[in-house]
Amino acid sequence: MDTKQTYTISIYTENNIGLLNRISAIFQRRHLNVESVNVSKSEIKSVSRFTLLVKLTEDEVKKIIGQIEKQVEVIKAFYHTDDETIYQESCLFKLSTDLLTDNDEIQKIINGSKSRVININKDFFVLEKSGSKEEVEELYHILDKHGIMQFVRSGRIAITKKEMPVSEMLKALEK
Repeated sequence: MDTKQTYTISIYTENNIGLLNRISAIFQRRHLNVESVNVSKSEIKSVSRFTLLVKLTEDEVKKIIGQIEKQVEVIKAFYHTDDETIYQESCLFKLSTDLLTDNDEIQKIINGSKSRVININKDFFVLEKSGSKEEVEELYHILDKHGIMQFVRSGRIAITKKEMPVSEMLKALEK
């Protein structure tokens, strides 16, 4: 039986209006959830890369890739398993400055979690953490006990370990 597992989908496309809408509609019609979406420039000028994190069966992810390539103007869409990618998430925590000045435990948490303070003022400080989903969630649960004022988290960003077949296509577009 085909069991659900986590896949990272990479979609390369030229910068066109409404693509995110059309891509998400494909998942919506099939009643499938996208756990995170990240859209950014790619290594090639005028080409964007969508990175989607999904939990699907292999059969479902293959069908989704086929539909994306048929229904959306893409250069190429791929799916990767966790073993094929190096990935991270990033997050920011806003916490009371009093915690930083009056609580030695917070400094130990910051050092132990390999996070860093990126802004301090008299009312709050901002802590940045990059790491796996599990590392981000663990730090959230630890800091939640101290009172998080605000929290924001990125979706997964990922780079493949091997050269992707789309690389040659993208290089040709650059010329």
